[in-house]
Amino acid sequence: MEEENAVELLQRFRRDRRVLLDFILSGSLIKKVVMPPGAVTLDDVDLDQVSVDHVLNCAKKGGMLELSEAIRDYHDSTGLPQMNSTSSADEFFLVTDPAFSGSPPRRAPPSIPASTPISVAAPVYAPSPVASLSSVAKSESFNSEEERELTVDDIEIDDFEDDDLDAEEVASARVVRRNTNDASDLVPKLPTFATGIADDDLRETAYEVLLACAGAAGGLIVPSKEKKKDKKSRLMRKLGRSKTQTLASQSERAPGMAGLLETMRAQMEISESMDIRTRKGLLNALTGKVGKRMDTLLIPLELLCCISRTEFSDKKAYIRWQKRQLYMLEEGLINHPVVGFSESGRKGSELRILLAKIEESEFRESSAGEVQRTECLRSLREIAVSLAERSTRGDLTGEVCHWADGYPLNVKLYEKLLLSVFDILDEGKLTEEVEEILELLKSTWRVLGITETIHYTCYTWVLFRQFVITKELGVLQHAIEQLNRIPLREQRGPQERLHLKSLSSRVDGQELSFLQSFLSPIQKWADKRLGDYHLHFSEDPAVMEGILQVAIVTRRLLVEESETVTAMDRDQIESYISSSIKTAFTRTLQGVDKSDAMHDHSLALLAEETKKLLKKESSLFSPILSQRHPQSIVISASLLHRLYGIKLKPFLDGAEHLTEDVVSVFPAADSLEHYIMSLISSTSGDGTAEVNLRKLNSYQVESVSGTLVMRWVNSQLGRLLGWVDRALQQERWEPISPQQRHAPSIVEVYRIVEETVDQFFALKVPMRSSELNSLFRGVDNAFQVFAKHVKDKLENKEDLIPPVPVLTRYKKEAGIKAFVKKELFESKLPEETTKSRVVDVQATPILCVQLNTLFYAISQLNKLEDSIWEQWTAKKPREQFIKKSLEEKSPSLKQKGSFDGSRKDINAAIDRICEFTGTKIIFWDLREPFIENLYKPSVSQNRLEDLIEPLDLELSQLCSVISDQLRDRIVTSLLQASLDGLVRVLLDGGSSRVFHHTDAKILEEDLEVLKEFFISGGDGLPRGVVENHVARVRQVIKLHGYETRELIDDLRSSSGGGGSKLGGDTQTLLRILCHRTDPEASQFLKKQFRIPKSLS
Repeated sequence: MEEENAVELLQRFRRDRRVLLDFILSGSLIKKVVMPPGAVTLDDVDLDQVSVDHVLNCAKKGGMLELSEAIRDYHDSTGLPQMNSTSSADEFFLVTDPAFSGSPPRRAPPSIPASTPISVAAPVYAPSPVASLSSVAKSESFNSEEERELTVDDIEIDDFEDDDLDAEEVASARVVRRNTNDASDLVPKLPTFATGIADDDLRETAYEVLLACAGAAGGLIVPSKEKKKDKKSRLMRKLGRSKTQTLASQSERAPGMAGLLETMRAQMEISESMDIRTRKGLLNALTGKVGKRMDTLLIPLELLCCISRTEFSDKKAYIRWQKRQLYMLEEGLINHPVVGFSESGRKGSELRILLAKIEESEFRESSAGEVQRTECLRSLREIAVSLAERSTRGDLTGEVCHWADGYPLNVKLYEKLLLSVFDILDEGKLTEEVEEILELLKSTWRVLGITETIHYTCYTWVLFRQFVITKELGVLQHAIEQLNRIPLREQRGPQERLHLKSLSSRVDGQELSFLQSFLSPIQKWADKRLGDYHLHFSEDPAVMEGILQVAIVTRRLLVEESETVTAMDRDQIESYISSSIKTAFTRTLQGVDKSDAMHDHSLALLAEETKKLLKKESSLFSPILSQRHPQSIVISASLLHRLYGIKLKPFLDGAEHLTEDVVSVFPAADSLEHYIMSLISSTSGDGTAEVNLRKLNSYQVESVSGTLVMRWVNSQLGRLLGWVDRALQQERWEPISPQQRHAPSIVEVYRIVEETVDQFFALKVPMRSSELNSLFRGVDNAFQVFAKHVKDKLENKEDLIPPVPVLTRYKKEAGIKAFVKKELFESKLPEETTKSRVVDVQATPILCVQLNTLFYAISQLNKLEDSIWEQWTAKKPREQFIKKSLEEKSPSLKQKGSFDGSRKDINAAIDRICEFTGTKIIFWDLREPFIENLYKPSVSQNRLEDLIEPLDLELSQLCSVISDQLRDRIVTSLLQASLDGLVRVLLDGGSSRVFHHTDAKILEEDLEVLKEFFISGGDGLPRGVVENHVARVRQVIKLHGYETRELIDDLRSSSGGGGSKLGGDTQTLLRILCHRTDPEASQFLKKQFRIPKSLS
């Protein structure tokens, strides 16, 4: 079973099902079978629509079976999953393939009472035949001890002989479930057949015609080897399956005509037994007819004569087959002949009598019935052949058999042949052999009277209807391709023009030509959907482009056919736009009326919905419509502007106060009008934009007073300052999180600011630039207040720095010890007083949080400013297109620098805090190890490298809190403070610090240590920045390295106005000499400057 291809597997499933049903209904399992209304025998009942489970339940109970109920149960259970007939309600079969069905059902199946029998739904085959087999296998593995109902699996079918049964039971392998509702209004305007022949009858007869035409070329005897065309159009390759996905690959299919006919048999769902019978019958019909072509035979008559009852295993099947052949003869020779009757229709009446007698013969005794049938067939041949071989269209007698080329029978048969181009397992794709099939179908043109125009028209119809059913865009594209190939009147030959003119039919009292019968339904279907394209093409606008092309081309062909003068294509496009816009607006209006909006006025909601509608129009549909009408978006936008204006005008006339409804409706209406104008201006040319805008009747929403807006702005700004003050009073200067290192107060301030800005623009009423300037000034002032508050909380950094001790010289005499002690004692009093006054200085983490907060404030200002300007620009598009108002020309309205005041104050506050933090760490936190103890009692005993560890701890604490963007800035301030402290130690270290010129090398090494600490191997400050700051300290150390005599001479020179040769100023040279351990320096300072001795 696994080796059979998909088509044969599905055919076997359907055939076996019908065999089982036929066996049950014909046997003694059912007490009585009640036929549905309109049916006489089982032959009139479509067993495919009978519920198997309903029949089995009736057989089990031994009751009466009403087939109408069984049919109803089948349709009711079609959409339900197939259930297992066991006591468990948790087991069921999926209709779809789980691999492609997504997540499992969220709800459990409904519970079923134990006493209620579980009905088994009719089998619904999944897309994959293998999946269906696995489901059947699973059902067989379920074992239950409880009594269960009779199912299909309980019936043994091994005893049935099914070799010939598939002739009547054609498998339906359609996996794509057709949505007939979409195609219900797409029906060709053709008269119905008097005999009531069905689509299956036409399909089987069409296949018989195809076999006869193939037989004329030898296709039924020795298949000719034909080379399959490798060249395919791009559309064919796109629609056709790949070689691994086809029903039968090229390697499996027989070569040449034989293989192609086998493919056609599968595509047209013809059973093998029927195919064999037809081939034998056609070949037998040619016996003894030398020179006779098979396609010139009267096929139904020849098959009736050459195929006997014995070739059918079922009499019912034979009767159905014979009835079809008789009906075809009646339709082709009597009801729809290609050549009209003479002799007042005498032969037609005789023919009908003979057909009725042949049908009646099957219900008489076998011998009498056979005799009657033989005699009638002989008489039938005489009349039918004479009717069929009459010449027409310029052919000779006997050259063409005119039995299937009468209109509309011929196009209905040809339609069935054209349907074979679709993949039997996926109706949205063309089969890979489509080009070969179309070439083969050309052989039937002679028998069916098909011309090139008829072919392209029918093929267009078949493809377009298939698109309507499957929604496949590729099928629509191929239909358009065929539609464009339909030749115009001047492109047809004179004989074809006469032939097409003769093809007419009367439907509902209207005389229709061939093209009108097939193309007018297409045009009507397309016009109906394009008349409301917002409803039909919102999900797939690409389809609209194809439908629009179909509508335009069919309209041109029908206009040429009817020889009437109609509007141009652009006028038709305008009618589509007008109809769809009005319908969509009406639908929108109804939706707004039904909505239960509690706050917004209905006109405000309508404006928003209208804008959405116009956006959808411009983005989805206008690009398609503009290809055929460049002004399509102008038409739709202007129409929507007028439709909404009609609804808005009564409200505008009655608005007297700035109520909630006015505030709600005016902004929405103004926004809609702005959008419409911008859309028209952007799509119109330079010369037409102003003209199109002048045609609009403006809503005049600008009547709202700007004074009311200014009053609102002032009140909101007062509220904003109150919130800033409140946020600062509650601030504890702790970071929000490790990632957000700023304080929550600035977030609250920005929240209030953004809320104020949002409320300002939420008004959406026309405003002047003065209102916007007022908003900018108020927000700018709020941030200035915030920065000033933070800066004012700081102490002066001078309060952190101990006072400079008095200058002393290296001791040499002891005569003035009392004086020196007094000086030193007095110099310490201010230092202690200062420290006691600043004990409440803020900690380093708090200072870092303040810096982060100020940096966050200034970094968000640009974003806030840009946001305000973007909203303002979006709010005032009208002035860009209609009136250049004085507000726009005002020099006071600048788009940059609106927050310059707050930027300046915040940057100043950041610089102040950074400087204060560096000074605090060096002169307050590290005062004892740095300022007081460095280089005491000598340079070699207490060096700078001992300060690196505490300095690193302070730096680590600083970097753990400070924002990454401020790291270099604050570390630079720390570097500056460290160098200031080092200079303080070297020049104003007090009487306890003395230096020798040999200490300069050690001092230089310590300076390098400090420099490398801040560079930190490239992870710290840039080397160039550090070098620039260190340069001034390096100069001081260099001066410390000079001999005392050189320093004295340079000091004398600079004091006398000659300038310093060593690069130091007078104060620096003086302080270096004061700290020099040299009697010569001490003697010089005593004589020249009267500086007292130090105590050390």
